[in-house]
Formats: sequence, structure tokens, C-alpha cells
Amino acid sequence: MGENSTRCDGLREHVAALPGIREVRIEKGEVAAAAERDRLVALMTRLRDEPPFLFAQVMDICGVDWPEREERFDVVYNLLSVELNQRLRLIVTTDETTPVPSVCSVWPAATWWEREAWDLFGIAFSGQPDLRRILTDYGFEGHPLRKDFPLTGYVEVRYDEDRKAVLYEPVRLVQDFRRFDFISPWEGITTLPGDEKLRQERQE
Repeated sequence: MGENSTRCDGLREHVAALPGIREVRIEKGEVAAAAERDRLVALMTRLRDEPPFLFAQVMDICGVDWPEREERFDVVYNLLSVELNQRLRLIVTTDETTPVPSVCSVWPAATWWEREAWDLFGIAFSGQPDLRRILTDYGFEGHPLRKDFPLTGYVEVRYDEDRKAVLYEPVRLVQDFRRFDFISPWEGITTLPGDEKLRQERQE
């Protein structure tokens, strides 16, 4: 049993004993836990401060959309303890209308990622004082990383030289017919330079 496996097993046991944890598992050499949304802030505070954890940094907060579920969104927190050399992925779920408690009081840097999750998925965070869009344009409609968001969007923005103004117009896509030239080295290439050994190993 390697050092990393021993560390993961120990962390899994400690995390499983915390109130608010619903499930703990090990995925690809890292501990992943599902937690109750309403107990999130108290749980994160313990994960930051208590000796078995010491997760002083939140490295990322992101959303995942599962539109077929009643609570369609996962909110995924990736935590890092430099001091103990360990990581934890913690997940809570929510729907389109129920806010997730903000963890900006635990890690102020969380504001950036909570704004991103709001902008791209429409996930609301209660207690977040600065819930503004961060990546899309002013006046943007919808949340572009939702699975039901149209691939073309709703509007396109361009600068009109004649009018000397920025114009917002409905998206118009024209798919031109393209004749592929498979003789061209750019379109006909099947193996990138340097990958020949990989193909040989697979054949052997």
C-alpha cells in the first residue's frame, strides 16, 4: 500500500465522521465527498481549520449541469492542504431556484468562482455580496454552460464601422458548403509527427 493510498484512506475516515457529509469515496487517487447544502459553511470552516484537514485553499469552484435530475446542478469544491499535502473534492447539489450558501466568508477568493458559476450556470449563492456576471457581456441573457442553452446563443455583438456603434443582433449562421481535400497534408494527415512510436506500440 503506497503512501498516497494510506493518506487517502485516513482522510476519507476523517471526512466521513463530519456532520453534513452524506457519502465519501476515493476516485482516481483523491477523496471525493457529497455534502448537505444547508450545512456547507460550518462544514467548510471545519475543513479549513481542524488538524486532520487544514484545507487553507479553495483551488476551484465549478458547476456541472445534469438537466435530467430534479436538482440539476452539482457545485464542486476542490480544496488543497499544502501543509498536509492532500486534496479533497466536495460536492453539493441544487436546482435552478435554490441558492447555495456562499463560502466567501471561509475563503474570500471563492467570490471569483461563485460569480463564474452564477454567470455560466445560473447557480445562485446566498450571502455572496458581489454576485455579478464575470465572463459574459453586459446585458447577456441566459447562462451559456447549461446543457439546454442553444449552441449558437441568442445574439451576436459586432462593431459597425459605418454607424460607429456596437450592435446587438440576432444570431445568423450560414453554413457554407466545404469540399474537403484529403490529399492536403493538413486535412489528410492521420498521424501527427512524433506519434509514430505510439502507433507501433499499439500494433505490437
